Amino acid sequence: MSEIRVGIIMGSQSDLHIMSEAAKFLEEMNVGYELTIVSAHRTPVRMINYAHEAKKRGLKVIIAGAGGAAHLPGMVASLTSLPVIGVPVKSSNSIDGWDSILSILQMPSGIPVATVALNGGKNAGILATSIIGAFDEEVSQNLERFKQSLSDKVEESARNVEALGWQKVLKS
Repeated sequence: MSEIRVGIIMGSQSDLHIMSEAAKFLEEMNVGYELTIVSAHRTPVRMINYAHEAKKRGLKVIIAGAGGAAHLPGMVASLTSLPVIGVPVKSSNSIDGWDSILSILQMPSGIPVATVALNGGKNAGILATSIIGAFDEEVSQNLERFKQSLSDKVEESARNVEALGWQKVLKS
């Protein structure tokens, strides 16, 4: 794995199943990352220290996932000049995830948080890779190959549906 450039943080261990998708994608793209738990409400000093030290430690992007009130991404964004990608997580205390989505999405002017879909850990990894890839040609090429593979899969599906008919494709 290359140098650590992306920090992945989450409000609690219960978010790990979602946030691990970002980690898996970064591994596929050979982008170094660190992953830890930082709660905006239960460990605010840890959150402040993490945000203040992230840039000094060489991070280029922070992915922050949180459920419920989901203050972690916005609070971290208020404490660093690094880009922060927020991942709203549908948690056990969530209102169908809308509370998390709106908490991350509705940031005040001056404190932007890039927000991906509910439980969108993988998309957060893809977005972080895009940001790193803007300045790293190897990462950019890895991402281009990934996106081409998405296109190839759709083209193959289209050929199957066109050649076999939708009824046969559904049966297979």
